[in-house]
Amino acid sequence: MAVAAARGGLFRRLFSVSGFNPSPTAAAAAARPQAEPSTNLFVSGLNKSTTSDKLREAFCKFGDVVDARVVTDRVTGYSRGFGFVKYADLEGAVNGIKGMDGKFLDGWVIFAEYARPRAPPQQFQASQPSQPFQASEPGSGYH
Repeated sequence: MAVAAARGGLFRRLFSVSGFNPSPTAAAAAARPQAEPSTNLFVSGLNKSTTSDKLREAFCKFGDVVDARVVTDRVTGYSRGFGFVKYADLEGAVNGIKGMDGKFLDGWVIFAEYARPRAPPQQFQASQPSQPFQASEPGSGYH
């Protein structure tokens, strides 16, 4: 009897509506502007074992796939869990999103959306002092 009561209390805590408080990052992600329609799709939530060939195979049902690529870590070579699919035309990209967004691929739910354009790379500037270095005056204590 005590075990059933303990389980009931745990059940109520886990599924209590009053205890749910969405994180501020979820609200910020929902407020993020949508990318403009393009033939390039961003696919997230990929299983670590999903290959570029499997990604292409899953998306080719919805249009002519020009390129499909799973992004991998430079050092380890393992998947980073996201990738890109490029279609030949916008209609294929629209159908790809409708057909695969929220669907299972290799046992994981994936999300497909229009890819945002890459931000231009920032130029590295070595920190330059605002004034050129000048030797201190003799007798100032700094040599």
